Amino acid sequence: MASHKPLTCSVLALFFAASLVSSQLNANFYDKSCPNALYTIQTAVRSAVARENRMGASLLRLHFHDCFVNGCDGSVLLDDTPTFTGEKTAVPNNNSLRGFDVIDSIKAQLERICPQVVSCADIVAVAARDSVVALGGPTWAVNLGRRDSLTASLDAANNDIPAPTLDLTDLTKSFSNKGLSASDMIALSGGHTIGQARCVNFRDRIYSEANIDTSLATSLKTNCPNKTGDNNISPLDASTPYVFDNFYYKNLLNKKGVLHSDQQLFNGGSADSQTTTYSSNMAKFFTDFSTAMLKMSNISPLTGSSGQIRKNCRRVN
Repeated sequence: MASHKPLTCSVLALFFAASLVSSQLNANFYDKSCPNALYTIQTAVRSAVARENRMGASLLRLHFHDCFVNGCDGSVLLDDTPTFTGEKTAVPNNNSLRGFDVIDSIKAQLERICPQVVSCADIVAVAARDSVVALGGPTWAVNLGRRDSLTASLDAANNDIPAPTLDLTDLTKSFSNKGLSASDMIALSGGHTIGQARCVNFRDRIYSEANIDTSLATSLKTNCPNKTGDNNISPLDASTPYVFDNFYYKNLLNKKGVLHSDQQLFNGGSADSQTTTYSSNMAKFFTDFSTAMLKMSNISPLTGSSGQIRKNCRRVN
């Protein structure tokens, strides 16, 4: 039994460390230091989504890709320099991740009213929430007080962000590695009710897999040839591509998941029951999605004196 004690202590230490960090974040963090921060972000996001509906999904995805690489610390925003390689050229991000200009614009506005107070990591977290709301989805209170990283990790971005080719077991493990449950994973995947996917990420599915609706496959092939058009995009939810709803799950029940990883949530496995529930109960999906987003946004934030508040989200001060 003695050999198990170090592991138990280690797990307890991680638990208490996570609890301490979470307690340092709170929804009222900027109430006194920058009272117009949330309104400024919300107004900018609404405007950006009104100009281009797709931007809502882009900003949500930006937060996801930030949090899954060493925590929600704004590292995904850092540009490459001659002496530094950021995360923007990682396979999941290159020619794909977008919304940086919207974050830049918000940061510039906040720097004018509250210089070096609101972190880029917090801007990304709030913008993700406001994007979901702008497209008809649920709201939640975003905990604030994250600070910005001084570095980034190309390797972690290549390894830690779940690939669209993953099976259910590996999807579950990928989320578990970040402290998120299988239930969280199924709920967060519902973010694919908005947004687009590149042909290169679903080509094998539409040309090689059997568990796909034939009419969907035929439709997708028109914009995704067998050998070319890697960057051609198609909606992940063709039913209501710019409305945050539960049609993503309805589609899965009809074998209309665009990505291989999407259809894994309804493929005769352990995710089928929850997917079925969400397909007929949008309120349940909204509640679980909000809870899971809050949980994800608390992954390993920098707080206190760690990191910094960047003046420009693309580079360290």
